[in-house]
Amino acid sequence: MKIGVVEKPGVLKIADRDVPKVTNPDDVLIKVKRVGICGSDIHIYHGKNPFATYPRVWGHEFVGEVVEIGSVVNGIQKGAHVVVEPIIYCGKCYACRQGRGNICETLKVMGVHIDGGCQEYIVVPAANVHVLPTPLSWDEAVLIEPFTIGAQAVYRGNVLPGDFVLVMGAGTIGLTALQMAKLAGATVIVTDLVPAKLDYAKSRGADFTINAKDEDLTARVREITGGMGPNVTIDAVCIKTSFEQAVEITSAAGRVVELSFNEIKSEIAPVNIIKKELTICGSRLQTKRFPVVIDCLKQGKIPLEGFITKIYPIADMVEAFDFVDKNNASVRKVVISFD
Repeated sequence: MKIGVVEKPGVLKIADRDVPKVTNPDDVLIKVKRVGICGSDIHIYHGKNPFATYPRVWGHEFVGEVVEIGSVVNGIQKGAHVVVEPIIYCGKCYACRQGRGNICETLKVMGVHIDGGCQEYIVVPAANVHVLPTPLSWDEAVLIEPFTIGAQAVYRGNVLPGDFVLVMGAGTIGLTALQMAKLAGATVIVTDLVPAKLDYAKSRGADFTINAKDEDLTARVREITGGMGPNVTIDAVCIKTSFEQAVEITSAAGRVVELSFNEIKSEIAPVNIIKKELTICGSRLQTKRFPVVIDCLKQGKIPLEGFITKIYPIADMVEAFDFVDKNNASVRKVVISFD
């Protein structure tokens, strides 16, 4: 079978490997249909993901069809269309006992710490498999994992009906956070530097958009919110200054949700946190958001038109990565097809 592998930073290849076998009673063998290229996959390719090891079959956003199941697997039938939750956790450490396996002490993410979904067939534990509703196409289903990241950010920010939410950055994750915040009943403001991204955000339900290159972001947000500031700020820009501005701009009793793995230290005076009694939290991967997103898609609550920028066959995988690299400002989601 064909696999897509980052042999080492800067070296991406299509290789051959034997089809894996079901060896454990709770295994599920899946024929992969679609794999989404995430920004973190690009970082792995360029050697900028601190958690990745090499060589690595990339891909943590993938869907496919079940072709074989282990002897104790229940609720998953051969032929089922499924999406895979790409995290493996111990279930025993403190984080896991709190229901937060996404930050498990021994966390393994498919496509990062262990091989991921860019392969024609993959074996995964049944616990990581979610059966898809019948109406969903492969192209829609491959977007589930990215939407769980936006759903997690909204969950971590405890977004409530009537809240003002500022989403900083109209890239893939910012857009998913926007749509999940709207479903939570919030008024959503989206900021970016690229007009086309802001236009698309508006078409996806943003109540207000701000081009931070042309407008004073703080002044405009204060105007929109009646001087209060956003109750929840989700930082999907993920640079030093965006985090600092998020703390500055968020309202009293507000929440700042940080999505960045940026290792550059920010300069934030504690008084800016204390005087407003801000809650500042990180948001990593997701916890139990797959059923939430799948249900929203089943009910038609998340419009997906135009979200996929381009689909490439596996034979053109290297070209697909090159396209994302060269068009980062305009790409929403590029997908690899195994059909």
